[in-house]
Amino acid sequence: MTKAILRVRKKGVLILPKSLREAANIVEGEVVAEAGEGKIVIRSFKPKVVDIDPHVVEELLSEESKIEEEKFKRILKEVRG
Repeated sequence: MTKAILRVRKKGVLILPKSLREAANIVEGEVVAEAGEGKIVIRSFKPKVVDIDPHVVEELLSEESKIEEEKFKRILKEVRG
């Protein structure tokens, strides 16, 4: 395990030395940071790429739009009395 003592600078800036970044496989870009119990865990952020049919997405969005429209009409009807 690679360890280092780091200095937190003004405005909370923290520089991760190259040895730590390489050990954690962290490259330029976004990271995930979690804090709790007196510690901070920083890990690389690698979003999952999902292959989905665009037509399926359009269908789902269309259904969601219809549901929201029905909900809006119902609320409007209730408000108008």
